[in-house]
Amino acid sequence: MDRMKTLLHGKESGKIKGLVEDHPAFELVKADPAIVVCYGGDGTLLTAEQRWPGVPKVPILNSSRGNRCIARPPEEVLDRLAAGDLARTSFTKLECRVEHDSDAQENRVVIAMNEVNVHMGNINSAVRVQVWLGDEPYNGGNEILGDGMVVSTPFGSTAYYNKITRSEFYTGLGIAFNNTGEHTSHIVVPDNLTIRVRLNRGPAVLSFDNSQDYIHVEQNDTLIIRKHDQPATIYTWAPMTHPSRDS
Repeated sequence: MDRMKTLLHGKESGKIKGLVEDHPAFELVKADPAIVVCYGGDGTLLTAEQRWPGVPKVPILNSSRGNRCIARPPEEVLDRLAAGDLARTSFTKLECRVEHDSDAQENRVVIAMNEVNVHMGNINSAVRVQVWLGDEPYNGGNEILGDGMVVSTPFGSTAYYNKITRSEFYTGLGIAFNNTGEHTSHIVVPDNLTIRVRLNRGPAVLSFDNSQDYIHVEQNDTLIIRKHDQPATIYTWAPMTHPSRDS
């Protein structure tokens, strides 16, 4: 029987290196893994998905903050993984294309598991955006003034989206407006819709998940946000009540 090519990820993942090396089901590798075992918190999982997109992840909790990690002893998680008894779940990811109005910056495409976040670039200057849901202008086509906005997956709805709205959702894509004067702070739309955002007044900064890669967004730049073609595959201890599935 072939051993599963397993890569360890996390600042303290060395603590469980011996468990993986000694387990007959796993072969410890540093590249081209069949599976990535994340030892840490939610940030460790997000970083792993950025580095090895699409490769199944097993997040084992080794942090005080880890809502998405398995809070069980590593030995138990590895044994259950080897036996095929963990639940394999697919989670929707986002794709955001940044189209700059100026040729000074190249257009970019970023992929996110939690959310993409557009935030004012100057602390004392709000941003103005217009939003389209598919071909339909949102808010009657009127500008939305505030600190920015977040587009979230169901997986990410327990993160920054939740801090703005005090809510979460299980299907679709969530749009939250940060410190706006509008009557509603958030909406949830079907995940087959394309969301288009035009920055009418900036500057702003675009961030995604916990990446240290920030993109400056200027006046007249446009963001095209949609469901990414490839989901993230995460192993959980048991089947989830409300999984954010790709299909």
